[in-house]
Amino acid sequence: MNKQIGFIGCGKMGQAMVEGMIRAGVVPADSIKVSTSSEATLFKVTEKLRVQGSLNNKDIARFADFLFLAVEPSSYAKVVEEVKHDVKEDSVIILLAAGISIQTVESAFGKSVKVVRTMPNTPSLVREGMTAFAINESITEEDLANVKDILNAFGKTELLKEELMDAVPAISGSSPAYVYMFIEALADGGVRDGIPRKQAYKMAAQAVLGAAKMVLETEKHPGSLKDDVCTPGGSTIRAVAALEESNFRASILNAMEACTRKSKGLDDE
Repeated sequence: MNKQIGFIGCGKMGQAMVEGMIRAGVVPADSIKVSTSSEATLFKVTEKLRVQGSLNNKDIARFADFLFLAVEPSSYAKVVEEVKHDVKEDSVIILLAAGISIQTVESAFGKSVKVVRTMPNTPSLVREGMTAFAINESITEEDLANVKDILNAFGKTELLKEELMDAVPAISGSSPAYVYMFIEALADGGVRDGIPRKQAYKMAAQAVLGAAKMVLETEKHPGSLKDDVCTPGGSTIRAVAALEESNFRASILNAMEACTRKSKGLDDE
């Protein structure tokens, strides 16, 4: 891709994205420029990733064909106001903050801009992320192809209608936390039965990773894959029955509903 990519803000998620882009060969390191709020952080990031850096957000805006706004949601209005007159006319603005809508950013710029709203997750740090994204009407087919190339560099992507973006945290944004709890519980069970904890964590995590790959690579229904493990009258079906008695699925659905309500601002408790 013969484009320049800029990051205003470059924390752990931003660094993971930049590293993924470079490793995947989407763009060379010298085609990426980042800004941070401190000189120490900027030195650390540029030394680690060998990208260009600046303490001035306007420098990034002038540089980037694809501009990531990787700052806290509370900083968006300030950052857009700071750079809106310096952004390239044809630049694609990529949002990383939860709860920031395309319309909010369009209004803040006060003019027609190309905007992509994304929701990545923390497994992007190991290039196994899941990023859902939505686009506005100004995004061209070429822009869309380039955005997919960029986002696929650190995982997988799905293009959604923007009205569905508030449902994304529950299924892929926040769900790694649920999975970590599941892995921890599996490991605890192994430790209870005598397996050393370090080995229990490895065995549980690999089982989850393998099961996920089975879903993705076979494209079989998860229920069918579950049935394949359950020998009639065997131990697995007894475990599945015990999970059902404990409202395993209902607990997950309730957790997702709570997450989505918060994402939509319906529950501020």
